[in-house]
Amino acid sequence: MTVERMVRIIAGFFIMLSLALTHFSGSADMTQPSWLWFTAFVGFNLFQSGLTRFCPMDIMFKKAGLKQGCGL
Repeated sequence: MTVERMVRIIAGFFIMLSLALTHFSGSADMTQPSWLWFTAFVGFNLFQSGLTRFCPMDIMFKKAGLKQGCGL
């Protein structure tokens, strides 16, 4: 597993964990529409892209003509 994949997995996990802690502490109501759902979407995509190597943003950037980074 590469460093990039681990960073995606950990970042996604921390976003989802912070949302869960916020919800269960009573600080936010996830049953109401809010920007927290967008944060949950981003966290879930980070987590799943680290596990599956499928990232919709990668596909969009490649189609837009951006080059793959060298990892520096």
